[in-house]
Parts: sequence; structure tokens; C-alpha cells
Amino acid sequence: MSTKKQILFPQHKKTLEIFGENVKLARKRRNLTAIQVAERADISRNTLYLIEKGNAGVSIGAVFNVLRVLGLQDDFMKLAADDVLGKKLQDIKLLQKK
Repeated sequence: MSTKKQILFPQHKKTLEIFGENVKLARKRRNLTAIQVAERADISRNTLYLIEKGNAGVSIGAVFNVLRVLGLQDDFMKLAADDVLGKKLQDIKLLQKK
């Protein structure tokens, strides 16, 4: 099965790059080497490198395992938790007269 390359707008690519930098900083703050984190997350060193570079093609499971190794797995639950736009759209629909 071939994988499709993810296409991102530049501002969204930058978001992933910042995320990757944050992961790398978290690893370094814990004095963990890339090899240690990769082994503990059961991923290759290259996959960790791609995560730290903000590559959009890395599986979400690999990202989660790296966060778990760094003790940041609870941050994963914050993703899309506060859906302001969705709530506004829902409120508009609920306020419309039928």
C-alpha cells in the first residue's frame, strides 16, 4: 500500500516545524539522546528525526509514542479539545428558527 504525500500550506508547515522543535527541546531538557527516545518509543532514529523536523508524513502513533516517552502524553488530549469554531457553528444552528 503506497502512502500519499501530505500537502500543506506554508503557515501550516511552519506549525508542524514549531511542534517538532518543541519535541526536540523537550527531549534535550530531559537529557535524553535521540537514540534513547527512539528505542523507548519503538521507532527508528530516522522517524524521530522526521518528527523533530515537523514532517507531515509521520504516523500519529509514532508521534504519540514519542510524547509518551517524554511524559507529555496528556498534552495529546489537548489537541482539538477546545473547538471554538465548532461550538459557534453549533450555537448558530441551535438559535435558528425552524
